Amino acid sequence: MLDIAAKLNLSNGYVDGDWLSAGDNKTFAVSNPANGDIIAEVADFGTVETEKAIAAAKNAFVDWSKRTAKQRCDIMKAWFRLIMQNQDQLARLLSQEQGKPFAEAKGEIAYGASYIDWFAEEARRNYGDVVPAAKPDTQILVLKQAIGVVAAITPWNFPNAMIARKVAPALAAGCTIVIKPAPDTPLSALALAQLAEEAGIPKGVVNIIPTTQTEAVGTLLTTHPDVAKVSFTGSTNVGRLIMRNGADTVKKLSLELGGNASFIVFDDADIDASVEGALASKFRNSGQTCVCANRIYAQAAIYDEFVEKLAAKVAELKVGDAFEDGVAQGPLINQAAIEKVDRLVEDATTKGASIVTGGEHHDRGELFYTPTILRDITEDADLLVEEIFGPVAPVIKFEDEDEVIAKANASEYGLASYFFARDIGRVWRVAEALETGIVGVNEGITSAVEAPFGGVKQSGIGREGSKYGLDDYVEIKYVLMGGLKK
Repeated sequence: MLDIAAKLNLSNGYVDGDWLSAGDNKTFAVSNPANGDIIAEVADFGTVETEKAIAAAKNAFVDWSKRTAKQRCDIMKAWFRLIMQNQDQLARLLSQEQGKPFAEAKGEIAYGASYIDWFAEEARRNYGDVVPAAKPDTQILVLKQAIGVVAAITPWNFPNAMIARKVAPALAAGCTIVIKPAPDTPLSALALAQLAEEAGIPKGVVNIIPTTQTEAVGTLLTTHPDVAKVSFTGSTNVGRLIMRNGADTVKKLSLELGGNASFIVFDDADIDASVEGALASKFRNSGQTCVCANRIYAQAAIYDEFVEKLAAKVAELKVGDAFEDGVAQGPLINQAAIEKVDRLVEDATTKGASIVTGGEHHDRGELFYTPTILRDITEDADLLVEEIFGPVAPVIKFEDEDEVIAKANASEYGLASYFFARDIGRVWRVAEALETGIVGVNEGITSAVEAPFGGVKQSGIGREGSKYGLDDYVEIKYVLMGGLKK
């Protein structure tokens, strides 16, 4: 076990400031996807424990929402410092349960902590307004008030950062929260709760529900009348279900859903820079990110050169355990993920695509897949429609700007897109034309706490991070003050 295990309670859930086992003593195993080793047996909470967590959050909201912004800021800053002091051990825990290389895991811890640091400060800038009134004896005030209890449902691919992106604005606004982490990766959530407790966050403000009873617990969180808001990161299909579940109580929703990011390389681009950008975007976390390049388009004049250079770089990526020196690619999260990659590659090659490099399981273990480049993709290939969520990069040839914009936008998703070009007119035209919430121009990595993260179309609702990030956790109240004449 990790050294941090002596400090962190990795077997129980966290409700109302107490570390609890499940009422029926049921547990589930959390394993390392790189080797199958069991890391921990964790309490498998159900609806009874979830009801307790919602009640605790509702009770805690009364005090937490009335604290001054400065008080909330100071406690969150203490939490941020504890996370960074424990960065290495938190990263080791994350790598063990999720599989990503240790260097990437350390980066995720710092990235997640940056949201807590940022929103600690934004708590003090949650400004309202005084609006000029139409009548001389009145004043119009606009107040921003915490919405209430928040339910957060988070994915396995960024088990620290996706929690931080939700809990930080919630706490800064004065909300309390119930978090349901993914059953594959609950340990990072429990570790954050332990450090939150040490930082002085009061009981009931943060609650963690580890569970494999996803449907029952998720339904309760998204239909419960005492939950005012749901923040979810995951698939579009589940997002649609959450919208339906929340309709009867008209919940406020933040939904960060599926992606099918296009990555376009125009013939005036810096080819070497575009190769590095594609490498960073596509192969981060072994391709298991919602904003990674899913469809790579290269203009005809530079297509062969781009494919050749990208394939050479991809062939050099070291695959292995998270803690080996130089490892750039870890395992996929589970058997279903590897089977999906197998299916998509087989479908593409059956329909005419060629494998440039990779295209097979890696000998490091059953959940490892060799980083792969495919070329000459046909329009009917399933991987142009579905999220690949694995280390497979299809490269498609295109002729002109209008054609590639039409292809890039021909998706129900609209989360992220990327393109490389130098012509200033083209840069402006394409950035405006792409139907996504995020556009990277000559950059393969776009995530930053200072920027609003979120999508359009069926990629979601709302934004996380930036000065806009508090908006989804507050209600705007209009107060008309009359009778002000003497």
